[in-house]
Amino acid sequence: QVHLVESGGGLVQAGGSLRLSCAASGYTFSSYTMGWFRRTPEKERKLLSTINWSGETTYYADSVKGRFTISRDNAKNTVDLQMNSLKPEDTAVYYCAAARYYSRSTSLDGYEYWGQGTQVTVSS
Repeated sequence: QVHLVESGGGLVQAGGSLRLSCAASGYTFSSYTMGWFRRTPEKERKLLSTINWSGETTYYADSVKGRFTISRDNAKNTVDLQMNSLKPEDTAVYYCAAARYYSRSTSLDGYEYWGQGTQVTVSS
């Protein structure tokens, strides 16, 4: 059974940092592209960042480029999202997800597995 479990969310002041982690099990983690998304009550789930199976290729949405860094450890089956210079508008539920093909990783439909999400709240 596939599990993706996010952790590391919480409350932080604007300008602060958080590191989210996603632990994966039940599938061949090293064969999948991993992505981080977020969703607010007003907006649909939005792609923030992706990392291919080897970690050599990454993608960042403009809204987080230069502030967030994605990384993965295939030995530990984890993918992290380091978030710096956080802003109140970064407040959302953050999800990790797994996509079989990097070429489809910019689309929600490309993802097969999803975590339950972790809340990040940035106070002003």
